[in-house]
Amino acid sequence: LLDTAGPAEVEARLRLAMGRQQIVNDDSPMEIRNGDLSVDEATYSAKLKGRVLDLTFKEFELLKYLAQHPGRVFTRAQLLQEVWGYDYFGGTRTVDVHVRRLRAKLGPEHESLIGTVRNVGYRFVTPEKVDRAADEARARAAQPKPEDADETAHLDAVETVEAAAEAQ
Repeated sequence: LLDTAGPAEVEARLRLAMGRQQIVNDDSPMEIRNGDLSVDEATYSAKLKGRVLDLTFKEFELLKYLAQHPGRVFTRAQLLQEVWGYDYFGGTRTVDVHVRRLRAKLGPEHESLIGTVRNVGYRFVTPEKVDRAADEARARAAQPKPEDADETAHLDAVETVEAAAEAQ
C-alpha cells in the first residue's frame, strides 16, 4: 500500500479487496428475492411484480442492503457507513431523502416495504408482514368503532323509550 494513504483509504482498499475475494469464492446467487421484489446484483436492476424499478445507484444499493437483512433495524449512521461508505461526510438526513424517493418509486402499494422505526432508523419489512398488516388494517376498518356502538345503543334506548311512551 502507499505510504501516503491515510487510515480511511487503507481500510477502504482492504474492504474492496475482501469484497472481491468474497465474490470469487461465493457461489450464492446474485439475486435477492423477497415476495414480489427481486434485486439482481449482477445487472444492478430491481423488479417489483415484474416491473423494473428506475433506481439511482444509491437507491439500488440502499434497497439491496435493506433487502439482504430483512427485519433488522439500521440507524441512519449505520446505513451511511454501509451504503455510502466511510468517506461520506454529509448529514444523516441524506438517508431520509433517499428512503423517501425509494418509497415513491416502490409506489403506494409497496412503500411500506421500508419501515420506519421512530427515532432509530429503517428496516426492510418482508412482504408477508406487509400483507398481514394490510389485512389486519382492513379488518379493523370493517369493524364498527366503539363510539358507533355507543351511538347505536343510545338510539336503541331512545326508540325503546319512545315505543313505551306510545304504548301508554
